[in-house]
Amino acid sequence: MTQLKRILHIDDDDDIREIVGIALRDVGGFELAQGSAGKDAAGIARDFRPDLVILDMMMPHMDGRATLEALRAEPGLEDVPAIFMTAKTGGEIDGVAADSGAIAVITKPFDVMTLCDEVQDAWSRCGEARRAG
Repeated sequence: MTQLKRILHIDDDDDIREIVGIALRDVGGFELAQGSAGKDAAGIARDFRPDLVILDMMMPHMDGRATLEALRAEPGLEDVPAIFMTAKTGGEIDGVAADSGAIAVITKPFDVMTLCDEVQDAWSRCGEARRAG
């Protein structure tokens, strides 16, 4: 698996997008594209070609799971790794994420100082799993 460089982040909350932008772009040095709705994700991804997507699970109209399905229907994005973000916790959330093929779940509120490490760790685990499998 290549080095993680380009991340697409979709979340309907302006404040979360701003904080994630500071953490990943400004502190982490990643190329970051962001959107506020699941329906916009495929269009952004077609142009941006992300290595990884981070999706809010609980967006109106098109939740994270449906957004990931739409992204993976796009040519070239069939296997794009995804991380879900959610304020909900528990085994049900982990199950939905796993069933959707997400590589990790990050719980809100998250620690801005460790977000880059969490994302990078999930990316590394995904690469190890793909090499082993």
